[in-house]
Amino acid sequence: MDPQMADLSLRQKTILQFLIEFMEDNQYPPSVREIQNGCDISSTSVVDYNLRHLEEKGFINRGKEISRSISLENNQIKRTISVPILGKIAAGVPLPMPSENDLWSTDQEMLELTEDQTQGKKVFALMVEGTSMIDALINDGDIVVLEPTSSCDNGEMVAVWLKNENETTLKKFFHEGNKIRLQPMNATMEPIFADPANVEIQGRVVTAIRSM
Repeated sequence: MDPQMADLSLRQKTILQFLIEFMEDNQYPPSVREIQNGCDISSTSVVDYNLRHLEEKGFINRGKEISRSISLENNQIKRTISVPILGKIAAGVPLPMPSENDLWSTDQEMLELTEDQTQGKKVFALMVEGTSMIDALINDGDIVVLEPTSSCDNGEMVAVWLKNENETTLKKFFHEGNKIRLQPMNATMEPIFADPANVEIQGRVVTAIRSM
């Protein structure tokens, strides 16, 4: 989400998100009445009040005395998606494959990402513990966004569950003969070699969010 959106009220964020989605779907702006109904607002005067604030803050422009005259002024504004943070990649904590219900559970901590960041996929997020992927610019405390999957190609970064060890880990995956090599991206660490039957892929990394 555009950093300036942090200055908006919840209602203004709701209206702005409605504007983005309506204009993407219809290729023309909504009327004030459609905004009122779409955002469940009590009156058109409340809509107009919040539209004025959005205009003052540079998010929209409105033509005077013209119906359906709203245009988006900030090209960086994009539709956002709520992504669940399901936990941490940490030794001793098996990570179950998230179900469709888990992905949209209101009980989960959520992360707001743009469609560009999720690549249009149903995804989940995990907090990284440790520095085994630091050479791939993924450090302790960062968040990785993953697409649920049980398979991957060689060289892809994945979250895997090592069944016998009852551990989860984030590594690059390589299938070499009758072994799986899980390669850390840290010159001080050795790869993990495992039997394929002991390795369960749980997600493929789509993007990473650096901690501040």
